[in-house]
Amino acid sequence: MLDVPFWLWGTFAATVVLSLAVDLLSHRSAHVIGFREAALWSGLWIGLAIVFAVVVFLVLGPTAGTEYTTAWLLEKSLSVDNLFVFALIFAYFKVPREYQHRVLFLGVIGALLFRGIFLSLGVAVVSRFTAVLFAFAAILFYSSYKILREEDEKFDPGRSFAVRLLRKVMPVREEYAGPKFFVKEAGKLMATPLLAVVAAIEAADLIFAVDSVPAVLAVSDDAFIVYTSNAFAILGLRALYFLLAGLLDRFRYLNKGLAVILSFIGVKLILQASHKMISTGIPEIPSPISLGVIVVVLTISITMSLRRPAKAERDAEPARGRPPEGKGE
Repeated sequence: MLDVPFWLWGTFAATVVLSLAVDLLSHRSAHVIGFREAALWSGLWIGLAIVFAVVVFLVLGPTAGTEYTTAWLLEKSLSVDNLFVFALIFAYFKVPREYQHRVLFLGVIGALLFRGIFLSLGVAVVSRFTAVLFAFAAILFYSSYKILREEDEKFDPGRSFAVRLLRKVMPVREEYAGPKFFVKEAGKLMATPLLAVVAAIEAADLIFAVDSVPAVLAVSDDAFIVYTSNAFAILGLRALYFLLAGLLDRFRYLNKGLAVILSFIGVKLILQASHKMISTGIPEIPSPISLGVIVVVLTISITMSLRRPAKAERDAEPARGRPPEGKGE
């Protein structure tokens, strides 16, 4: 485990709290987040994560800095898969665009809390039972298989456990009531659909944590590295959603790339566990190689998506060099 000075933990905590406060104050009034605003915020979150990476390099050394950067980029790439589900949830509940940021803000706070719990448990289990890494690898291989089979598209927001539980606890009205989560009707407290959307978002994040936690623990089993990298990736999730909203369908090969990354991390976990349990002669995959593989796979996936759009998208574009019918003859 790394010998992390207390002031660095304090700096991280203060940065997260301050970032959330600034974000909340900047979006006090409900409004539609445009591309330019989303790009500025996304740049801010990425810049903040990079600055923190430099601090980790300088204070904890190049190995810790590389592990943090690898874990952050891994979590950032896996979070893109969340965006597709967010879009599905918003479409299912017909969430007005001006309220979507409010929902995602609460989703981020919930994700920070739940990931903290899961990662703490994961670090504790891995430090005591190395064999669990084989189980984590199996989870990643299965997740990769599901992505390739496109089974995630079967996700039904209305039937998620959290939404069904909410409907049992209290009645949920059909219409939105502005940005409110609760209203009183005839003296009875009722939830609005906006609260059901928050429940669906949190339920989705719990599902994605099943992939995320084993993946990041393959990069490092240090609590500071795994949690800070997760936190900075999660902080930029809202801005990334609004930045890519409407463009998600163009990245048709990105899921395939994520499947390759998860499989690669699964292999890394198996080698890591085998090195510790079977023989030290079994090689491990160093973090710099992991970082390089993630960067290369993401670059290829995004490039192929942009160069080879889906057939429906190509058909929607006007034929280049071909005059309209009835003209040019």
